[in-house]
Amino acid sequence: MKFGIDIINAGHFGDPRNVLEIAQAAEASGWDGFFIWDHLAFIWNGASADPWVTLAGVAATTEKIRIGPMITPVARRRPQVLAQHLVSLDLLSSGRVIFGAGLGGVAQEFTAFGEPFEPKEVAAMLDEGLDVMAKLWTGEPVTHHGAHYTVENVTFQPKPIQRIPIWIGGESKPALRRAARWDGWIVGIHDGEGSVTRMPEQLAAELAYIQSARPDPDAPFDVAVFGNSEPGISAQVREYEQAGATWWLESIHEMRGTPDKLMERVKAGPPAI
Repeated sequence: MKFGIDIINAGHFGDPRNVLEIAQAAEASGWDGFFIWDHLAFIWNGASADPWVTLAGVAATTEKIRIGPMITPVARRRPQVLAQHLVSLDLLSSGRVIFGAGLGGVAQEFTAFGEPFEPKEVAAMLDEGLDVMAKLWTGEPVTHHGAHYTVENVTFQPKPIQRIPIWIGGESKPALRRAARWDGWIVGIHDGEGSVTRMPEQLAAELAYIQSARPDPDAPFDVAVFGNSEPGISAQVREYEQAGATWWLESIHEMRGTPDKLMERVKAGPPAI
């Protein structure tokens, strides 16, 4: 199992400089990844940091940890612009990007700006947008005429250093089937107050459903769970690893404690299993 930080870049962490301090501490303390949210925090009457500007800063000030958004609502972005953001970030980080994608789930982030939020339509835009991005990243000429996006004979350069892994967030059966098409699945196991919302047995059952839908069940596939742990040996984390999780993402957010307390948790390092 690998271990990462999943930080809500809002409130105190709506200042990207504060996020970079956590990222640098995470790398120095032995964490394997550093991921941030892609939300507009006005919905909580708070400040938020742009994920792409912030992640560029993280890429430039770290050397080893994997980085990326967890998760980006693809329907709120233009896929060609998003594809370019991710290629540039992959080059800047020397191939350390993981792309977490999903529906978004917060209607007001769309409707407050005059954009409709209809879940089936947003899901269709997500699926088509991911297909467009994956084609553009090949560096081959792309022509695409879909329900939501059009590409006319575009050759996208430069290519990313790696084949950028795509992890899908969500708990619904359609989200699980979508994850089966790509490289990983992201799901929460604790609520904002740290109470368990997904037991290891449920995770194992959902993973079995994903595996049954995968075109190639033997291909590498990551399962990232995000929740709360304390430093030291963790039987809880071990249980999720046994259920099939390959990543533990430590949730860092202001509901959990003061910025100083959160920094202490990061510096204490990943839980042992």
